[in-house]
Formats: sequence, structure tokens, C-alpha cells
Amino acid sequence: GVRDVLFIYEENRCSMTYMYEYPEYLKIKLPKKTARRYPAYELYLYGEGNYAEENKNLLLTGIPVLFLPGNAGSYKQVRSLGSIALRKAEDVDFKYHFNFFSVNFNEELVALYGGSLQRQTKFVHECVKVILKLYRDGEFAPTSVAIVGHSMGGLVARALLTLKSFRPELINLLITQATPHVAPVMPFDRYLTDFYRAVNNHWMLKAQDLRNLTTLSVAGGFRDYQVRSGLAFLPRLSQHDSALSVVSSAVPRAWASTDHLSIVWCKELILATIRALFDLIDENTRQITEDPKKRMSVLNHHFVRHPAKIFEENPEVFTELPGIFMWITVKASKWTYSVYNDSDGKYFTFPLASHRKSYSHVYCENSMLDTSSWIYGCMNSNFSMCLEATDLSWRAELLPTTKVVMLKLQDYPSLSHIVVQVPAAVGSKYTLGCEFFREDSRTVQLPVTHLFSFGFSSSKILLNSTGLLYNVQLQHFNQIYQAFKIYIESHCQSLKERKPSVYRLHIPWSHEDSIIVAKVPSLTEISAKLHIAQPQSDSRAPELNIYSSSDCQYEVILKTSVLQVLGQIVRFHAGAFPVYIVSNILLTYGGQLSTLRSTGQCSDFSLELVRTAKPYKVEPLISIVVFLQGFNWFREIWESLSLPEVDAAVLSSQDAWFPLVSLILFLFGTGIAYWSGVFFSTSLRLFSSLWLTLIRPTVLKKDKLITPRRLCGVLSLALVSWTTCGAFAVFLIYLQYFFKDSDHSKETSQNSSIHTVKPQSSMDSIPEASQPVANSTTVAEAVNSLKMHVTILNLFTWIVLLNLPSLIYWLKNLRYNVRLDPDPCRSTAIIIICILEILMNSSTSEVKSSKLLEIAAKVPLPLSVAMLAFGRMHLYRVPHFVTFSLLLHVLCCVV
Repeated sequence: GVRDVLFIYEENRCSMTYMYEYPEYLKIKLPKKTARRYPAYELYLYGEGNYAEENKNLLLTGIPVLFLPGNAGSYKQVRSLGSIALRKAEDVDFKYHFNFFSVNFNEELVALYGGSLQRQTKFVHECVKVILKLYRDGEFAPTSVAIVGHSMGGLVARALLTLKSFRPELINLLITQATPHVAPVMPFDRYLTDFYRAVNNHWMLKAQDLRNLTTLSVAGGFRDYQVRSGLAFLPRLSQHDSALSVVSSAVPRAWASTDHLSIVWCKELILATIRALFDLIDENTRQITEDPKKRMSVLNHHFVRHPAKIFEENPEVFTELPGIFMWITVKASKWTYSVYNDSDGKYFTFPLASHRKSYSHVYCENSMLDTSSWIYGCMNSNFSMCLEATDLSWRAELLPTTKVVMLKLQDYPSLSHIVVQVPAAVGSKYTLGCEFFREDSRTVQLPVTHLFSFGFSSSKILLNSTGLLYNVQLQHFNQIYQAFKIYIESHCQSLKERKPSVYRLHIPWSHEDSIIVAKVPSLTEISAKLHIAQPQSDSRAPELNIYSSSDCQYEVILKTSVLQVLGQIVRFHAGAFPVYIVSNILLTYGGQLSTLRSTGQCSDFSLELVRTAKPYKVEPLISIVVFLQGFNWFREIWESLSLPEVDAAVLSSQDAWFPLVSLILFLFGTGIAYWSGVFFSTSLRLFSSLWLTLIRPTVLKKDKLITPRRLCGVLSLALVSWTTCGAFAVFLIYLQYFFKDSDHSKETSQNSSIHTVKPQSSMDSIPEASQPVANSTTVAEAVNSLKMHVTILNLFTWIVLLNLPSLIYWLKNLRYNVRLDPDPCRSTAIIIICILEILMNSSTSEVKSSKLLEIAAKVPLPLSVAMLAFGRMHLYRVPHFVTFSLLLHVLCCVV
């Protein structure tokens, strides 16, 4: 499944964007107060060559667009947009042009640490005000700024509207690229989840106030394994007329999936964005139009359905047809025509009266891909020539190798003829085709195979007709955990050269289509899987549209793909893996304490994992709670106890959860926990063996758990945590524990081999001559303690890993601020330091006699249940559950 997500996807079909001249970034001087408050952030204006030179005096006359980079993103990523916009402006002789600004966020890791998101948002607000001030003396001074945000930059742009001092009219267009709008990819701290909650709640509650803001979200598709496309779909709002979410594979003239970085420079996608920006310009104000309806129609034109026509706001209903071409009447229900190097144009007319009774639809295709009108509807009853007609080209749709139009005859009762124009084709070659058909004859239903068929069974269908179009409806394909391989084999009667076939997987409830062009004859493999599950209010089935060659036969075979099913589970739930791994280790830890209490011996980690880590101990209780939360009375009781919502219930409401997922993840967690235990045991043995050969063995004397020296160590680390970064202090105590465990391991090896007594509590050495002879009880005690310490170290490793993002962020920004503020784990770090300073010097002999051992052994099970219930979507809660369990262990050492 991991391999499917990370490596098995389509090749990168994007072209690279190149600059024609050397890119330059002009730093914009910010007000002193702003510069002092945000020393790490900067604002730049992009330019090239002469254009950059002209802008140095900042007498700007264009349309301002602000680019916001994402997690670890550079302000220089604006160059693809800026360069192509400059070339486009040259094409129109600078009648209109854009000024692209970019914010330098110092490449902060905001996807890992949410503490700086609010700071970034406030800085962007200051930048918007500074940008608008640059234009205030101009003739066509803008009143708003368009924003393009990549990754987390798109979320920061949405967060502007949550600021009390921000006026919504300062932004009228927002385009986001691979932005996780729904939820954070990895929720490592509460600042991240709180920020998301505040932004999404504001957009839900203030939906009516956002009508003047047009938002476009572009997702990368399956190539983007960092931000899955389902997260990039804007939360469903009550109004659908001001927000649009698309996947790049469905964008006309791009039709390519992009990874998380290439979405910024993918030439096909950037061209669509720039064309849309230029079409959004109002000729009167020389700025982006204030009309929300026009903005949405432009975005739909370029990002959803391109009719192979240049955008017009109000296209003429009727158009005049020049009568200089030859007029030819076609009465057949199916017609194809090839033209090569023809100097005379023609009009082919299709009378509808004879076809209306027999057929429901007419379909036409044209391989000439220029953006001109080519198909018309005529209303003359006495037909000789049609001089005025309805332009039906606006109903067409552009595909990679052809432009097609399909009309339902019932929707056009006043039309008497369909007219297809064939212009003069000097030096060019293209084909046209039209056919009349009944919809039911071209629509075939194909039930998908069951998830548990494991690819052994298949669904097949043979398309034997000679039509130009087929729609294969994939029945019961509506969940995100379904994944299929579709094989389309084409057989042709003759060996002549044919136009390639186009296969489109069309998902009716979201703009996530994927298109494949295949040679004929051929065997083509298509992966069918979803980014978003089918909404309950939508009953439409996904379709496989086959734009075919007329004399070919197509066989469609569909099989469940087990690897891709696992890939979907990883894609949607990889963020929950740490929770399941820690839950398994915690159950094992509780089992070791239990055997220590009952037998006096600490069992081996691997054996105890097999015995205690059972999914039926954890999962049923969570499933029962999720089921009961469907009832109002239970929900009211739950809320009255101030308990947070169970994460599985949230995922179920998003149609991103099903019972078997949890079992698979739990088993995966068991495997990882097992191998992590093997890794720690082995690494400690190797490290201590190496240490034993390098350093003269010493014997550690028994000492109190709390000494002045250790108290000083705790206070020092607590001071480090308070003045710098909590995660840094946790990492230091972790290293100290690791070396201490190596000491325990070395001591155990030494005791076993040379039979010397060596209690395990302190680093203070005693003379070698005074070592008494060891007995078997002491050796067993040392082994027991080592086993317990290895498990605790395993648990503590995951605490360190989950706190690591804030440590990395702090180290990266150390030159600006020594103290991480806000710090998500400062208070937790101080508690952990106190716990581990005692634990690393403890042994199982102290714990065995404790009155609290029974409680300490039983608590890990409910903590594991709570961890899985509340930690899947809130990873920062996991260390709290582990810390509580270790705290009970410390109390066992004392009481």
C-alpha cells in the first residue's frame, strides 16, 4: 500500500516553465513597525529584464497578485506565474498586465508547527495594505488584491477573513494550489488543529459574507502523495456559486496529475491560470472584475469545461454564416469526413425532422483543435441555405485529441437542421464525424467487483457496435476504499491508420476526472479510485466514457486491485499509523507490568506483544461509541461530560472510514511495534557491547531514586524547556535515558558473563576489588529491569518523534528567537523530564512490591482505547496518554 502511494502513479506529463530573461525579486520596503514586528518575513515584487528595471521606482500600473508559498516554500516560486503573465501581457501590447508580489515566510515548516500560522496571516494582511498603497495615485487604482496560495499559503489566505481588522473587500479572487483545506495532513500540535477549526468554522458561519470572494482550489491528483486531493476540496458550503474545487487531471488543456511541487511550475496548469486571470479583467476598471458571476463563469470555462472557444461574457445567440461555401445535405444517421489540403470550405447540413422519432441524441466530433466555431443549429423550415444560425460550438467540450459536442434533440425543438462547417484546410489534415443515436443503446452498465474478490474475479463487457461514443456506468462504485484496474482492449477490422481513442473516467459528484489517450488497436490499463466518496444526496454512478474509432471493437475488463485498495487506506489514514503503533506498545507495556505483578518476572517484549496486543480488546468499544453517537440522547450525555468527539465518528461523517480499516491499521501497528522492539533490543546490545570493549567496566552502587545531583539535572532541563524549546529538553532527556539503558544492557551482559553483582541505579562507581559474587537472583533482576527499560524507551521514542516537528522548527528559526513561542510541549516536557529522571534510575525490584502496581498494569488498556478514540486526528494527544501511564509507573517506584 505504501509503495502504491509513493511510487505507482502516472509519469509527470507537465512541461517545465522557463524564464525568457533573468528573474529579479525587488524587495518592497515595509513600514518600520511591521518590519520590527515580523523580522523574519519579507515582501518582494517579481520582474524580468526591462520590466524589472521599470518597476524599480515602484510606479506600478498593473493588477496586483500576491503569491503565498506553503510549508518550507520559497517566495521565488512565483516566477512561473510571473513570467508567463509577462509573456501574455506582451502579446496584448501591455494593454493589461499583472504585478506579481511574493511573500518570504523564511521557508517555515508550518505544516508541522501551527504556532506561526496566525503570525503569517497578520503579516499577509499588512502586505495587502502595503501593496494597495503602491497604486493609490494611479489612474486605475485597484481596491482589492488577487491571491494565489500554494499548499499552506492557501490556508493562510483563507484565514485573512478571520481577522477582526480585515475588510473582506480587500480580496475578490483566491486561487489555491494543493492546499489541504479540510484538515491538516499531520496534526502534530493543537495550534494547527485550532487554526483549521477557526478558519473552517468562520467560512461555514459567514458563508453569506463570502459571496463577493471567488475561490478556486486546484488539487494535484494521485501524484501528490503529500496532500491527498480529498483534503484540497473546499468544505461544502451552502452557496455553490462562489467556490470551485478541481483536480489538475480534470483541468482542460492540462489533463495531468501534478506532485506537490510541480503544481507550482506545471506549464499547462499555469497557462490555464494566466488565461483565466486575463479573461477576468474588466475593460472599464482595468482590474479584475467585481462581478462574482463573471468570475465563476471564467473559472468554469478554463478549469471545468472548455468549449474550444475564446471566452466571451455574453456570446451572441445568433451568428451569420457566410454563404460562399458549398452546402451539402447529409441524411445518413452516421457520417464521417476526412479533409486534407482542401482549398474550398463546405457546410454539411443534417435535417433533424427525419431523426427525431428514431434517435434521442446527436454526437459530433472534430479533430481540428483551434478555438473557432464549427457547429450550428438552423431554424429554417424551407431549407436551401442557412444565413443565420445558433452557435452550438459553446456546447462543445475540448479533449486532448478532439473537440466533441453531444446534444439532446428534445432540448432543441425549434431547430430544423444541424450545420457542420468545414473550413478550407490548406496544408492541414483533420477528420469530422457525426452520428444520431438513442441514449440507452450507448449506455452500458458494468457492476464493479466486490472488495473481497481480491482480483480473482472480474466484470467484462464487449462493445460490439460501430458507434463513436460509449458510456460505461460503473455501478456500486462510490467509496474511497474501492480501487480497480480497468483494462480496455481494442480490436479493429482493418489495418488503416486511425485517430487515437480517448478514455475518460468521469466522476459526476466532483471535478476529478482522468483522461487517457490510447493508440488503436491497443491494451490500455486505467486505475479507478476516488478522491471523495459519493455524497448521500447524489445517486449518479461514475462513468467510463469511450470516444472510439468507428470500426473497432472494445472489450472492457474490470478487476479489484488489492494493492491499490491498500494504497487508498495508506493515502487516507497514514496519519493515524503512529497512534496504532503506540497503542500496541502501550498494551504490551501493561502486559509486562501485569506479569511482573503475578510472576515476579518481566516478560520479553515480543512475547508479551503477541499475548496482549489484540484488536478485540480495543476496537469494539470505539465502534459501539460511534454507533451510539448516532442517537441524540447519547450525544447529549457525551457533550454534557465535555468529552471531545470520537475521531472515527468524524471520519465516518466524511465517508472516509469503514470497520475493516481499523483492523488493518491495528495489525500494521502490531508489526511496526514488533520490529521496533527488536530494533531497540538489538541496538542496545550492539551499543553496550561496543561500549564494554572501549570502556573499563564499573559496578554501580545502589542509590536513592532522588538525589541532589539528579534534582539539579531535572531543574536544569526544566530551565532549558522554559527558556528555549520543550521538545529540545525532551530530546536531551531521551539521549540521557538511551545511554543509561546502554549502561543497563552493558551491566547485564557483564553480570551474566563474569558473575559480578551490579545494581542498576547510578553512574557512581565503586572499586572493582569490592565487587561481591553475583547470584542468579541479581542477574535475573538485571534482565527484568532491562526488558522494562527497553519497552519504556520504545514508548518514549514515539513521544520524541511526535514532538520532533516543533524541535526542527525551533532549530530552523533559532537565529530569530531563542525561545519557541508558542511552544506546544513546554508544560508536557517538564512533567516528562521529572518522570524519566526517576524511571531511568529505577529497577523492577522497587516496582514489584508497590501497592499501585495493579492499577498501573490495568490502566494502559483504557488509555489505548482512549488514544485510538481521540488521537487519530489529533496526534499531539498521544504523548499525554503515554505520559500518564509512565507517571503511574513512577508512583509505583515511590509508593
